[in-house]
Amino acid sequence: MIRSSFIIVFFSFILSKAIGQEALNDGPYIFIEDQQLVEKSVVEGVAVRKELTDAYDTIFRVQPSIFTGVDKIAALSDIHGQYDLAVEILRNNQIIDAELNWSFGDGHLVIVGDIFDRGDKVTVALWLIYELEQQARAVDGRVHYLLGNHEYMVLHKDLRYLHEKYPLVSELLETEYDELYGSNTVLGRWLRSKHTILKINEHLFVHGGISQDFITSAGVDIEAINETMRKSIDRSKDEMKSTDFYSTYYGSTGPIWYRGYFYDPISEITVDSILTQVKSEHIIVGHCSNDEVVIRYNNKVFGVDSSIKKGEYGEILFLLGEEYYRGTKSGERVELNRE
Repeated sequence: MIRSSFIIVFFSFILSKAIGQEALNDGPYIFIEDQQLVEKSVVEGVAVRKELTDAYDTIFRVQPSIFTGVDKIAALSDIHGQYDLAVEILRNNQIIDAELNWSFGDGHLVIVGDIFDRGDKVTVALWLIYELEQQARAVDGRVHYLLGNHEYMVLHKDLRYLHEKYPLVSELLETEYDELYGSNTVLGRWLRSKHTILKINEHLFVHGGISQDFITSAGVDIEAINETMRKSIDRSKDEMKSTDFYSTYYGSTGPIWYRGYFYDPISEITVDSILTQVKSEHIIVGHCSNDEVVIRYNNKVFGVDSSIKKGEYGEILFLLGEEYYRGTKSGERVELNRE
């Protein structure tokens, strides 16, 4: 056992050098064990466990899926562990202040999926959104974190896109990576309260998109779709695949994987029909990477995956009444070129 622990710590040191860090650090992961909160972290390449006296929420009530009368909306997506760049974008666009506190007042910020995978700062990014969510609500604002395909992949043990540090973190903590977000953890319970689809005013937000095939199979009841997706987190893939459920909700025309607005373009007539059925004027999606925030289909579809995952540049969308802006990395607001 001593030899095994030495090997793990030694390789954590080697990996930390390879990924440009002085030491491997990650966490905290807060577990709920027999009514006791237990914090597990990796500090300087060593697993650390301690019982907590500080309180964390352990019950997360599902919030509404539909909001009206919101004057300020901002949206970005596909952070993919690029915490530093995401913070820079949020700071420069006055969503948060220099101390990482909420500064968007009663506005609504939507994270349109995919904080997980690829980058090496997933955990700290999750805790930032967790904290901002509470701060925003205290001043009548909101932070909405929608689950994208990479959230669902990790929660269903599909770990193909993890950054190389996370398998080692999992080994050090002696916990399978998906179980770090299990239903007995604070972050896991928090994630299980999140939506897949959100409507604010006349704007529908969803990571991949809404296809006609999905509407035909699942309908347009946003609350029901969200509840179905939440419940699916703890269902096995084999169970879901035993019927057409998996292909409907997790397939290429489902809300977390659909790419039809960009990679296999559909007609504007079809987009109009979808918008009519979901009773919205615009759909805001991530998932399909562009160099900046884009607008398509005669101003009806916004793409907010601005390639933050590359760690170099990214943008945020502002919906301010009838005015639409790209918020650049430096904080400049650029009116969107409407088609």
